[in-house]
Amino acid sequence: MLVHAQQDSIYGILKAHGLPMGLLPKGITRFGFDDTGRFEVHLDQPCKTKFESEMHYDRNVSGTLSYGQIGELSGISAQELFLWFPVKGIRVDVPTSGLIYFDVGVVFKQFPLSLFESPRDCSAVQDSESDEAITENRHEEILRRNDK
Repeated sequence: MLVHAQQDSIYGILKAHGLPMGLLPKGITRFGFDDTGRFEVHLDQPCKTKFESEMHYDRNVSGTLSYGQIGELSGISAQELFLWFPVKGIRVDVPTSGLIYFDVGVVFKQFPLSLFESPRDCSAVQDSESDEAITENRHEEILRRNDK
């Protein structure tokens, strides 16, 4: 992927496209961006951070940038209540209304744009944590079956 010299960070590229820099967390190890607006970022490991709701970032995040929005987004999920929804797109109003909208498939979640002004620290999510929860649930299910 081609990276433009005047935009030497993914945060600068976001800003040049009318998007806040805090949409992506700190800890990006490398990124690519091409002339079609397609971008890809790589993190050391999956992580999560909290805005008004919790956000999960996969190790690889990709999408297509156009002014004021990201489409075809993959690698980001947002938590609502106890459920996780993949974020499929993000957009801001031009001119700005002070809000940012996350397309989570069934609805657009809106947040104050100010929450995303700068990149946030992102806590590591260990794959083993997910595996342990799944293993524990399976173990409980097996015990329930055996008790019947």
